[in-house]
Amino acid sequence: MNIDQLAGTSMTAERAVVTRRNPTRTSAASQRVSSTVNSTSRRTSVPKRKKTMLSRVAESIYWMGRQVERAENLARFLEVTHNLSLDDPFNVTNSWTPLIQVTADVEHFETNYDVANAQTVTRFIAFDETYPNSMLSSLRSARANARGVRESLSSEVYEQLNDFYHFVLNASRNPIIDSPNEFFDDVRRIAIQWAGVLDNTMPRDLGWHFANVGRLIERADKTSRILDVKYFNLLPRIQDVGTSVDDLQWSALLLAISGFEAYRREHHLIDIEKVVEFFLLNKIFPRSILFCVNGADDSLKQIQAFSTSGKPRQSQENTASLVRRLEQTEVSEVLGAGMHLFIDQLQIRLNEIGESINLDYLNSRIDE
Repeated sequence: MNIDQLAGTSMTAERAVVTRRNPTRTSAASQRVSSTVNSTSRRTSVPKRKKTMLSRVAESIYWMGRQVERAENLARFLEVTHNLSLDDPFNVTNSWTPLIQVTADVEHFETNYDVANAQTVTRFIAFDETYPNSMLSSLRSARANARGVRESLSSEVYEQLNDFYHFVLNASRNPIIDSPNEFFDDVRRIAIQWAGVLDNTMPRDLGWHFANVGRLIERADKTSRILDVKYFNLLPRIQDVGTSVDDLQWSALLLAISGFEAYRREHHLIDIEKVVEFFLLNKIFPRSILFCVNGADDSLKQIQAFSTSGKPRQSQENTASLVRRLEQTEVSEVLGAGMHLFIDQLQIRLNEIGESINLDYLNSRIDE
């Protein structure tokens, strides 16, 4: 496969086109080879079949993976926040303002909404069509990207994504969600089904690896954001540390990444250091940051293996470097130096990985 160009980091990739280079065709007469022709001449008479992937195809598949993962994570955050607000009937904490901070688009929200509450934040994050990173906008962009590269995807991948988009679109037409927990649980389940379809109907070629890199980089980013914002904003008073309020909120974090049961199997009690370690450094839980970066690194190695240039790629060096950094990190070091500082540095490095992917595969040649 050839990657002619992997361009830009725009949230919606250009519509992609897949071109296929046909092997040279020969006439039937020319195929009747005399027995005197040696095997070497027969081998060299038939050109090797090659397939070309345009940069826009790779970009579309990469962003498709990121955008579906983004929609799923937003649904997880909303579901957990709704549950947390129900478990806090006396409004000891304001769970909705920190959720806006997760998006890093506080200014956009404040421009369009007067107050952060269950209704406004849910509308903004789930259905706001003017907000390019809402669930609905993300799925619309993912669907457009997938539609432009259908020849590079299995039909099941596109059909499942199309159904996913229409499910959220139909829900957006209602002013208020009757049962938020049921709706967001359905969104999470559909997203998991789509991931299963992707993994079980796509060969492990360049297309799958670009989609995998996209979803894992996005997942690592969202895991770090929810940990960072919740860590600094949930507890209103220092005396709540170590209380049932504290335990409830750390449990909510684990539920946001579907990690509560996995954590409790390993650790029976809620402990801040152990929860942070589970989020950041767990090697086998599929939503921990280390697991995600490690998986992205594996896929970038496979993408790099197709390259004919022979030169090392900065994106894979960046992921490998971050994996080493995380493996050498102690939770005490993170908490001692400051969680916010560590997460800031982590997000900078994740952004650098995304940028280097674009630079690495600009006018690069990868043959399959």
